[in-house]
Amino acid sequence: MRTIKHILDRKSRELAIIEPEKTVFEALKLMADKNIGSVIVMDGTRYLGILSERNYARQVVLLNKSSKQLPVKEIMRTDLPKLSKNDPIEKCMEIMTQLNVRYLPVVENETLIGLISVKDLLDEVLLHQKDVIENLTHYINT
Repeated sequence: MRTIKHILDRKSRELAIIEPEKTVFEALKLMADKNIGSVIVMDGTRYLGILSERNYARQVVLLNKSSKQLPVKEIMRTDLPKLSKNDPIEKCMEIMTQLNVRYLPVVENETLIGLISVKDLLDEVLLHQKDVIENLTHYINT
């Protein structure tokens, strides 16, 4: 059974992190600079939440607020379930589908160790399918 650990082992552990007091504008600039759709909100080493482009669109743009004055902590998501590296990939897919989210944090011993995205899951499914096809082809040919 494939787990979240399989994904984390293949991807970079470098996370885009921002402090809760920084402005939403600064978070958006960080996302643009790194070509990503979300940032992790941390207070020192403590995970607080996630800020995504979706949060920005719905809680800043649509409400006509100023991203240059609004702190990240006021619009970040803090209610997302935390995954374990030992959770099956299927569990992650179910949670993302049920909550209609694109990112979930992975936590071990109250420490953030990674972030899983829908793209990560898609890559894992495609890799798994490729492995199955190669194994079946090998089995048929021997």
